[in-house]
Amino acid sequence: MAQDSSPGNPAQPQRGAADRPAGPDAVEPFGGRRLWLAVREVVLIVLITILASFLVKTFLFRAYYIPSGSMEQTLQINDRIFVNLMVPGPFDVDRGDVVVFEDTKGWLGEPAPVASNPVRDVLEFIGLMPNSSEQHLVKRLIGLPGDRVACCSAEGTLTVNGTAVHEPYLYPGSVPSEIPFEVTVPQGHIWVMGDHRDASADSRMHQDGPGGGFISLDDVTGRAEVIAWPLSRWGDAGGDRDVFEQVPAPEPARTGSE
Repeated sequence: MAQDSSPGNPAQPQRGAADRPAGPDAVEPFGGRRLWLAVREVVLIVLITILASFLVKTFLFRAYYIPSGSMEQTLQINDRIFVNLMVPGPFDVDRGDVVVFEDTKGWLGEPAPVASNPVRDVLEFIGLMPNSSEQHLVKRLIGLPGDRVACCSAEGTLTVNGTAVHEPYLYPGSVPSEIPFEVTVPQGHIWVMGDHRDASADSRMHQDGPGGGFISLDDVTGRAEVIAWPLSRWGDAGGDRDVFEQVPAPEPARTGSE
């Protein structure tokens, strides 16, 4: 029999499964999918963050901590600094920069054993914590290749290529050097000194050791740019090129007989 399609009795089409009202059982799959999407997004963000941190640590910046007072007051014990890994290279180092370099000459002696810590190891690997196993030092670059660095003049100042350098970054009460010296920096090397001269075993202290106290540019990891921790000390890492602005370029090395 045909259905009555009059206004009083409208035709009722047969409902399929897709047309049925969604009950409690129908809501569950949607909620599970939304949770999965949220988890996937969080995991993706974490992975991108770890990858970005690893790439930054490998190619751009790396974190280091300051274990001694040799660079006080510029850098203090337990400061965390970020070091620009693009130098030497696209951005060259210069006099007055605070540089980090690998200890290939044994200035630090044998490294102390460090207990394994999986969490710390992971954070160090991706660059979120300083590497506690590496042997690095941080000093101020005083002499470039070819520079004649001497201390002290009759006025008690450091001189570079015969020009007096007045050093405002020195630790209060420190003199430029209590050890007299006069050196010419060989090609491919630099001369470094700590700002706390009384507490810094720097180039002056290693003139009789391997390399004569000079640091190879190949050993320079980078230039300290920022004090990142503690937050109360957030700011520039203390590079001061202006102090050396009046220093002339070194004279060309003399060769042959005169």
